[in-house]
Amino acid sequence: MRFSRRTFLHLAAGAAALPAASRIASAQAYPARPVRIVVGSVAGGPQDIAARLIGQSLSEKLGQQFIVENRPGAGTNLGAEAVVRAAPDGYTLLLCASPNAINTTLYNLSFNFIRDIAPVASVLRVPLVLVANVSLPVKSVPELIAYAKANPGKVNMASGGIGTPAHVGGELFKMLAGINAVHVPYRGTAPMLTDLLGGSVQVAFDPLSGSIEHIRTGRLRALALTTATRLEILPDVPSLSEFLPDYEASVWYGLGAPRNTSAEIIRKLNSEISAAITEPKMKARIADLGGAVLALSPSDFGKLIVDDTNKWGKVIRAANIKPE
Repeated sequence: MRFSRRTFLHLAAGAAALPAASRIASAQAYPARPVRIVVGSVAGGPQDIAARLIGQSLSEKLGQQFIVENRPGAGTNLGAEAVVRAAPDGYTLLLCASPNAINTTLYNLSFNFIRDIAPVASVLRVPLVLVANVSLPVKSVPELIAYAKANPGKVNMASGGIGTPAHVGGELFKMLAGINAVHVPYRGTAPMLTDLLGGSVQVAFDPLSGSIEHIRTGRLRALALTTATRLEILPDVPSLSEFLPDYEASVWYGLGAPRNTSAEIIRKLNSEISAAITEPKMKARIADLGGAVLALSPSDFGKLIVDDTNKWGKVIRAANIKPE
């Protein structure tokens, strides 16, 4: 059988379109089976809660289970590596968070987070809050800076652990304010808050979700929030950027996938997640965690990850922070 030139070109064009058509059909059918969301921390923590919130919503919207799988260890790196090594088919996702950006510099990793994890969708942002024991004779950030400069090395600044967002956020504050405060790391925020309330340490950076009730009851004094602007839930608490214009530090959460996951699947997930987190019910649940909705495109979420990786890398190197 002989083909005319027109017939040959038509067949060739059809063949070339098959891979694209196949990908689109795959994305339309996705998900055809349960999806894992890997969380690099223990159940019940902020990352786990964020994963379960979005997983429940995706299950309802897409008609398949989105199952949270906790893989704690090595500062969330075990969970990240498990997703890096997974098939790029959309059925294994990672609950990404600020520690992933920090760990790129803090640890000697066997993978490159920016290269090996494709950003899918951001979900929420939680500010840190600079809080002080009420016995400390300061009521504002300028007063704290003046007190620390008058008492070098005598102010203890606590955090929930070495290399946590609270730790690097505190180090950035020290650098920009030009003060000498002693970092006191704890194994988690619960024991840190116990000692802060008791006066064993004087100030701390902590995710707002952990401290907000102590602030509302007057057991801790909130000096500043670490987001660029003030928040509605604490309108009288200033932003640190009001005193230190270059300061911003917050904890963000989102979903990532193994690199080479199809763009169609990523777009589908981003669309569903962005719709879910802007619904009033979900916005209220995120607010209950002390957070705010963070709805970014995959490319904008990727830029956030790169920017935070670079920022915290500079802080870690300048402060000579080493992992535990």
